[in-house]
Amino acid sequence: MSDILKKITDKKISRRNFLKATAAGTAGLALAGCGTALAPVGAELDAAAVNGEGEWIPAACWHNCGYKCYNSALVVDNVVVRQKTDDTEPDSFNKPQLRGCLRGRAQQQQVFGADRIKYPMKRKHWEPLTGGDKSLRGKDEWVRISWDEALDYVAAELKNAKEKYGNRSILMPNFADALCDFNNSINAFGGYTNVQDTGSLGTYLFVSGVLGIIPYGNDDANDRLDLLKSETIVLYGCNPAWAAAGLPSHNLMHAKEAGAKFIYVGPSYNETANLVEAKWIRVRPGTDIAFLLAVAYVMITEDDPLSNPLIDWDFLNRCTVGFDAGHIPADATIKENFKDYVLGNYDNQPKTPEWASEICGTPVEDILWYAKEMHKDKKVSILHSSAPARCNNADDFPQILMTIAAMGGHFGKPGHSCGSCQYYFATNSGPKLVQLGASGAPILPNPCPDSIMAPELWDNVLNGKYNYTAPALWGDLASMGEKDIDIHVIIHSYRNTLQTNQGVAKGIEAHRKVDFVVSCAYSLNASAQYADIVLPITTQWERHSSYLYLEIYYNREVQFFPSKVIEPLYEAKSDLWIGRELGKRLGINVNQVYPLSEEQRYFNAIAGATVINKEGTGYETLVTITEADLAWWKQKHGKVDGKLQQGRIGLKELMEKGIYKVERHEGDNYGHITYQSFVEDPDKNPVGSKSGKFEIYCQTKADSINAMGRSTLKPYPTYIQPLNGYEQSFKDWDKKIKGDYPYQVTTPHYLRRSHTILDNLPWLREAMRNPVFISAVDAAEKGIKNGDAVLLTNPYGKVLRQASVSQRLMPGYIEMPHGTWLELDEKTGIDKSGSDNYLSAPITTGCGVSGYNTQLVNMEKYDGKPLTPDYLWPQRIIKI
Repeated sequence: MSDILKKITDKKISRRNFLKATAAGTAGLALAGCGTALAPVGAELDAAAVNGEGEWIPAACWHNCGYKCYNSALVVDNVVVRQKTDDTEPDSFNKPQLRGCLRGRAQQQQVFGADRIKYPMKRKHWEPLTGGDKSLRGKDEWVRISWDEALDYVAAELKNAKEKYGNRSILMPNFADALCDFNNSINAFGGYTNVQDTGSLGTYLFVSGVLGIIPYGNDDANDRLDLLKSETIVLYGCNPAWAAAGLPSHNLMHAKEAGAKFIYVGPSYNETANLVEAKWIRVRPGTDIAFLLAVAYVMITEDDPLSNPLIDWDFLNRCTVGFDAGHIPADATIKENFKDYVLGNYDNQPKTPEWASEICGTPVEDILWYAKEMHKDKKVSILHSSAPARCNNADDFPQILMTIAAMGGHFGKPGHSCGSCQYYFATNSGPKLVQLGASGAPILPNPCPDSIMAPELWDNVLNGKYNYTAPALWGDLASMGEKDIDIHVIIHSYRNTLQTNQGVAKGIEAHRKVDFVVSCAYSLNASAQYADIVLPITTQWERHSSYLYLEIYYNREVQFFPSKVIEPLYEAKSDLWIGRELGKRLGINVNQVYPLSEEQRYFNAIAGATVINKEGTGYETLVTITEADLAWWKQKHGKVDGKLQQGRIGLKELMEKGIYKVERHEGDNYGHITYQSFVEDPDKNPVGSKSGKFEIYCQTKADSINAMGRSTLKPYPTYIQPLNGYEQSFKDWDKKIKGDYPYQVTTPHYLRRSHTILDNLPWLREAMRNPVFISAVDAAEKGIKNGDAVLLTNPYGKVLRQASVSQRLMPGYIEMPHGTWLELDEKTGIDKSGSDNYLSAPITTGCGVSGYNTQLVNMEKYDGKPLTPDYLWPQRIIKI
């Protein structure tokens, strides 16, 4: 069979013929387990697969989708013709299979898609050092250029910006330099202005650590075996069935089988709540603090140590500060406490269920019922996402949720927990049982301290000033305040920031203002679409996966070891290659900045991997490496420097499997109960707050956020009316007269994509149609039926989507799934994709939260041209 890669490299095969040969850019090839029907163009490769040709290679499932699962690809002549998921061992509860979801199974179409960016490109009307006609960004034609031309242009623009305006003029939105090799060159060049985004963590990013709970609201519940001991499990604002597909739902079902009853709190009855038949406690978006204050009121007023002991006073007295007047911390600056606030002693407003119900929409009887379920003698696990913290003026949500759990004593004991149910540790928190070694690659720090809060980013680029508040993360309040900023270059190297930041319309305006925009991308997302130069990047299947180094992306019992699946397609290059080649042009010592090859770093991380010992007291070497293993690695991946060592599993066997699991069972030495040692002896095992205890009164929280200048908070949790929240949907709150934008919108994660990644794939678009979900009550009022097109509008944008009418939503509430690819008609101002951030206001409160879940819109039935399903839309194929 012909070597397709060589033909591509030698320019002897056209794009059209390549796609016909692979059939992977269409819906032709079937996924494993999904039938065997093939389009005629895939017959040759399919026959090879059926005849046993090709090789199964463990493949990275690399996206930030909320969980991690096993993926394997069958490769024939550098083309993936099949995928499968975890069949490496039999499935069991003690050692479960990590089965892939529809997103991982669609990566074949992502890597081999017809819309892959194949060559370096520049805008037709772009001119070096001037930008040319900047108004054509996002609309211009593309011209193919060579890699030398592209990198020369980028280096010249960076040098020009640094010489004229300094490194602060270079904006490169980024979560962490460890995520992208490209960043080392920019840091060695003098750095860049970064973007601080509370993102998925919401207000947990800033306030969790100072309160004494594990920083950032991550990994702070108990492990999955302890979950079986819980009598009541609260799912607070989380939906792992969509947001963390895989084992979390499996673990919850086992807890249900073990006898746990479930409660779901949120504005819609989602798939996870339905799965476990949870009782629904309705709470409007952004009003969770009001709801929980009323829960506290009931617990306080109905607690009786003899007849109805709701509150664990021993826990409050030993493990917390600030609940009542007798336990105020030493650094307090006001003589107030949480209990007296709840009882209305400061504002003459007791936080009764009746008071809260008007705001949060929760029936009074449900507030009373929920409060009693928090009883100290019940084994309660409160599992939350950060969705309620992704609201404007939600800075006190982490503190009030912690307080309610503390009032019931639901920390640090078997069956009791209060912690995160999102990301890769959802339903299974605790230290990793198998972990990687260090890659050995240096991560250069960014010399430039400037960091703009994400919701304010585009305004700051346009206006030249920003509120410097990031130092609050490390306690440096003195350096905060307004600063000048003059952005001339935007680099998109890791994030699709134009799409994922609030206020897309202003983002487009900002992109058309600056001198130069460059994007590294493998398909034409919004950030690439509005660039001047696009550099084609390899996917993780075309390199030794750099996501391997970020072991936080895997659950605690598992470590994945994916391999390079195919050679790079077309002229795509890795971040490391781009960083080195650009670095040469910027005059940096690339051998110092990038001293190790991709293969060596990958090998180091594997060779240094460790696994928990049987006693659970420490770690031992995971991988056995022999002379034969080194010879095999050299033949397979290239020569590396390595030492012989003894471990639990041979290198070749490990890499052929691509996964290592630690088996669990009841009574093993690997269980985890978060905060257990602290609860048993708070003085000897303090938490990370200033007092060493859970701070229901936290002076540090108030001082830090108040110094940022956006909101004024008390040291204890109070209710602050959310910006763009429920109350602000009324023109007259007292008379209950609705305003121009009467509907609340949230932007939940959706099963067809990982944030914005994968949204361009026709397979996933067809499988998950991406409607807007609206209440049956609202639909009846507006004459909207299932499948009708609806137009959502507010001052920031207009969005058009089909409606999915449901009884599962509270009236007045709309769900618009996060992450669609913008399809903007600039003449009408309408985006037909349902892009959430096109409607999200580029404003913020408190700690600078990205308040995705407190947005207001109007909704009308759309009478224009019918909206074609997006899986039938033309793909963004660049023909150059």
